[in-house]
Amino acid sequence: MRTRAGLQEIDLIVEGSANQIVALEAKLTQSVTDQDVKHLVWLRSQIGDDFVDGAVITTGEHAYRRQDGIAVIPAALLGP
Repeated sequence: MRTRAGLQEIDLIVEGSANQIVALEAKLTQSVTDQDVKHLVWLRSQIGDDFVDGAVITTGEHAYRRQDGIAVIPAALLGP
């Protein structure tokens, strides 16, 4: 998804039947910075409680949740 002005872009948005949103970003990096999650944080601020979760898929080795609530998930954990 990209906003009309092109200022925000999110790689994948999954919407549930009750308008719940899970948003994902894919980054080819091992470490995640504030810059990498800024669009997920922006989307959460725009839609409020309908934003169920946000995550960045990385090439790193460890899964964790950042202090801002965004999850960091290594791509290797998603499948064999």
